[in-house]
Amino acid sequence: MSRSSRNTGTFPKVPGSDKTITNSSEPGTFGNVPDETPFQLGFRMPAEWAPHEATWLAWPTNEETWPGKLPEVEEIYLQMIEAITSGEKVHLLVNDEKTRDLVSHRLKDRGVSEKNMVYFLIPTVDAWVRDYGPSFATGGKTKSEIVGIKWIFNAWGGKYESLALDNGAGEKIADQLEMPFFRPGMILEGGSIDTNGLGTCLVTEQCLLNPNRNPHLSRAQVEGMLRDFLGFTHFIWLGEGIEGDDTDGHIDDITRFVDPTTVVTAIEENLEDPNAQPLQENWKRLEKARDQDGKKLEIVSLPMPDRVEISWGRLPASYLNFYIANTVVLVPVFGSNKDEAALQILQSLFPRKRVVPIRSETLVMGLGGIHCVTHEQPRPL
Repeated sequence: MSRSSRNTGTFPKVPGSDKTITNSSEPGTFGNVPDETPFQLGFRMPAEWAPHEATWLAWPTNEETWPGKLPEVEEIYLQMIEAITSGEKVHLLVNDEKTRDLVSHRLKDRGVSEKNMVYFLIPTVDAWVRDYGPSFATGGKTKSEIVGIKWIFNAWGGKYESLALDNGAGEKIADQLEMPFFRPGMILEGGSIDTNGLGTCLVTEQCLLNPNRNPHLSRAQVEGMLRDFLGFTHFIWLGEGIEGDDTDGHIDDITRFVDPTTVVTAIEENLEDPNAQPLQENWKRLEKARDQDGKKLEIVSLPMPDRVEISWGRLPASYLNFYIANTVVLVPVFGSNKDEAALQILQSLFPRKRVVPIRSETLVMGLGGIHCVTHEQPRPL
């Protein structure tokens, strides 16, 4: 497998500046946290299309995740940063001062303004900040507050021991943000949930009910935790994810909300493909599903790309792994004859945003995509 197996080591603190934030507190320190849960205090996780304060990224450095391909992955990151900073800040995790300066130099060479760049000197093992970074919820008594929620990251069910160290990177993000933080003590990855911002949450049984996550929690207890900390009051449970996905069926590869009442879901037209049956089963569940108000969803299908493979097998390539930023939607494409159809569908669903295709065959060699390496921080309204 191409996920990493190495450790990060220890990195010294470096001087900070107005553009650089260093780790200045002890891991696990989360500030003043009220006794009530976020839900009791009036907080809820917004939809991804709600206004962002920033997008989190972690600069890729792990040779074992992308052997011989890091320069190509870095180019993908530069493309993403250029597109995202047109409408919001990018909070970029870098391992050291040298990496920060290198990224800054390369952005300047591309003519990209750094006015929306903030560098965090937080070392990481790997780049999957969607899964180890904190979640955020907005609301509260004034309706304009924000809190963070730091879940436990165990590297997708304990599959990669060294990558579980990035749980600490997520904690350091929490340490450095000036907001109350909650720590539920539950294993959860950001790529395993999707919401319409009104209380409905999309999840899969394959992931959230997997015994390698929270074997002591029942389905009802999992729902209870997600209600208490993210404000989800209604759940749509799908079945399984796609072939090649080592996350045990993350929702962000198969079905996503694109507005409060509409989902886009992956369909495999080749009935001989291993993805055809599980994706069709998910479609049937969506047809029966209702939102938090008891209304049917509008369902839009998105094709699966042609198979993307390397020597040891199929990679989890999916157009559903797109990222919704303030002014753009970043969409992974794979040199497939289905790319254009997928882009046209997504552009029709986001008419006020610019859909930006990003060639992602190299990125998905690490077993993740654009949504997996990005994480939105909402702007309190």
